[in-house]
Amino acid sequence: MPPRGFGDLEAVIMDRIWNRQETTTVREIFDELAAEREIAYTTVMSTMDNLHTKGWLAREREGKAYRYWPTLTRAQHSAKLMREALDAGGSSELVLSHFLEQISPEESARLRDALRRLTKRGGGK
Repeated sequence: MPPRGFGDLEAVIMDRIWNRQETTTVREIFDELAAEREIAYTTVMSTMDNLHTKGWLAREREGKAYRYWPTLTRAQHSAKLMREALDAGGSSELVLSHFLEQISPEESARLRDALRRLTKRGGGK
């Protein structure tokens, strides 16, 4: 399932960028995508420029091109979406209750562990 909050191609590109451990160029992303589908270089370039304009990618010039990197990790992006969903859902208590009904016992245990760690170090809001 593609990351939410992005258009389809934006989600594919962000996924590729998040999978990298280094900065990347339009050419590198284009080459990966072109091996799997028919796509224009300018489409990839304008999509990455849009992601930069929206604040999802940072960039610096290298010669005639730019090197791009994400401004948030995949986990930070997911946490931001969770926060937005919680804020948009009306009653936070009801949203959390419905969420908790849907997670597995293993996920519930991981959530309890995370809350315990946050409480110990004084984190959270």
